[in-house]
Amino acid sequence: MAQDLDSTLRLLHAGSTSAAAQMQACITRAQAPESRHAFSLPLFDQAASAARDPDLAHRPLAGLAVSVKDLFDMQGLPCPAGSTVLAGAPPATHDAPAVARLKAAGGVVIGRTHMVEFAFSGVGTNPHFGTPAAFDGRFGALPGPARVPGGSSSGAAVSVATGAAFIGLGSDTGGSIRIPAALCGIVGFKNTARLVPTQGAVPLSSTLDTACALTRSVRDAVLAHEILAARRVTRSPAPLSAWRLAVPGGVFLQDLDDAVRTAFERSIARLRAAGAQIQEIALPESAELSGVYLRGSFSAAESYAWHRHLLAEHAAAYDPRVRARIALGANMSAADYLDLVQARRAWIARMGSAIDGFDALLSPTVPIAAPTIASLAPADGTDPAQDAARDAAFQRANALLLRNTSMVNMLDGCALSLPCHVRGELPVGLMVWHGALRDDAVLNIGLRIEEALQEQ
Repeated sequence: MAQDLDSTLRLLHAGSTSAAAQMQACITRAQAPESRHAFSLPLFDQAASAARDPDLAHRPLAGLAVSVKDLFDMQGLPCPAGSTVLAGAPPATHDAPAVARLKAAGGVVIGRTHMVEFAFSGVGTNPHFGTPAAFDGRFGALPGPARVPGGSSSGAAVSVATGAAFIGLGSDTGGSIRIPAALCGIVGFKNTARLVPTQGAVPLSSTLDTACALTRSVRDAVLAHEILAARRVTRSPAPLSAWRLAVPGGVFLQDLDDAVRTAFERSIARLRAAGAQIQEIALPESAELSGVYLRGSFSAAESYAWHRHLLAEHAAAYDPRVRARIALGANMSAADYLDLVQARRAWIARMGSAIDGFDALLSPTVPIAAPTIASLAPADGTDPAQDAARDAAFQRANALLLRNTSMVNMLDGCALSLPCHVRGELPVGLMVWHGALRDDAVLNIGLRIEEALQEQ
């Protein structure tokens, strides 16, 4: 498969390749069948020209390809956020800070990537522009029928998995970086939200939105985070055995399908054999989150506040599944919202006390392997019973895909998803996570875990 960013930079610095040659290889992959529907706006000609700029060779990304989720402003371009609703909006006057930082570091944008409409789903489907099929960044095309890539950063994940981009800029509100990372066999790092500015991105939830990236390896995730957060990660030489790790039970391990259970249990056994000290804990606090959400969620309330005027004029233009989730916010009162803020604060305190004795926790990123695209197809009106069954299947899959990852967003935490499957299996992600501002520990532990699992 395609090399990661770190290896490619080494080749560049050794004079064994050039940014222009690497860009052409990325463009070829972006135009290949496996990248179909990954890009909403290809910028191939501009990228090929920009990669030849000798000034970029001295910057951290050295003129290599990055992709940008169609949620972030890019100067002179529209930002439709995966929807037709914003088709008439004027082009952006400035790059979003996250985009500007990638460009300043020498990244060349190869294109804008497709996404779930307004980022409101973990499945990855989009009825307006098509859904890119999941592609395994470790072992290549998946066997059998096309499967969902995960969302909402669907095209971003596929662009990285296929080798069309080294970094896929995306966002994560309830798992939108880590879910597609898990389903596409690549790495996704959700940093503590406050560390990267979200200005210049169409919001889903101002409370939970996080700007972050998908990469091909954990070491690439470290570099991408350093660029996006404008900070240095403190590296630790500590071996895997030096870290205190836990596997929480309860909600995190419920409803695992066979593919996920097999890969996760094998990986935990492998880490223990490599010297990891892993304790199993109950973490009953994780089951309390459903009670916190009794009167609604941040995503529903805050997205409704942003969309309510658009909905009044363009409701029929929305993906019905997205429109229904946004509309739930109309039922929340101001008192309900303030209660949710307080309930979250108290839940974070309880969770923090429960996990404070560990350096990181290990969980399946998502409990199921990628469903087929056909099984979650949108209603077409020809068969009401079949439409209802598909909608029910979609809602169940969406809830399962978001369940584990959204815990970390509500915790205001940080998390890394890295692949833990082997050849011949569907992609499965292992999530390494903790609370706010534990980013460096999570990344360092992720590096050690990646090393231990590479021989699988």
